[in-house]
Amino acid sequence: MPHLTSTAVGTASTDIRLGFGVPGYAHPLLAPLEWGELTRPGTPLHWVVLNVADGPGTRPDPHCLAAAGRLRNAGIRVLGHLDVRYGARTFAELISDAHRYLDWYRVDGFFLDRCPTDRTALPEVSRTATTLRAFLGEGHIVLGHGSHPHPGYAETADQLVTFSGPWSEYRWSQVAEWTADHPADRFCHFVHSVPRGHLEEALRIARWQGASTIYFTDRTDRGGRVDPWETMPGYWDEIVSRLGTGVSE
Repeated sequence: MPHLTSTAVGTASTDIRLGFGVPGYAHPLLAPLEWGELTRPGTPLHWVVLNVADGPGTRPDPHCLAAAGRLRNAGIRVLGHLDVRYGARTFAELISDAHRYLDWYRVDGFFLDRCPTDRTALPEVSRTATTLRAFLGEGHIVLGHGSHPHPGYAETADQLVTFSGPWSEYRWSQVAEWTADHPADRFCHFVHSVPRGHLEEALRIARWQGASTIYFTDRTDRGGRVDPWETMPGYWDEIVSRLGTGVSE
């Protein structure tokens, strides 16, 4: 069983409807099956990250344009990938990338990857998110922390990624007590190296910890050498079936 704080246990719900947030598959030329599967009717998708070339690239990519267009035509939210590099990238660099995503791919929001978690970085992240919202209007902002940040970040974005890592850590993870003050649709969990036999347990943890957007995969990072999110999990059909039918514990 995962270790949970008493606050989270007292407010957790097993009726949370889960859906996918896709962190970003490989380029459509390298992962055509993955991009094609995303438009399958009935797939419970909250959003998909478009990462052209560690950002929007230097010019419009026709293959990414086509993939993003198919998703948007299917009513699926597409987020542009902005690498914050834990605060190392400047405001101007991030806004420049955002403009290219909007001009070329008509994205519906942004995923701020490798977002800082500490309080000192909060004003700059908030400044960036506020500026992005001004461009987007009704757009969607996700902060990809990968762990629980200072609670002030919850007021900055639509969603926070509060876990990103391997199953070996997730199955014993703790949820921060302050998350109980927010609904489950504010939080996302990305977990790699999840064995098929532990898939149901992983889904149970997400529900009990109050995260409604998830991405679980049996792919591994091979000790940090590869991106586990670039390809589809081997049990994609199974997990789509489980989430699509609203299975709950």
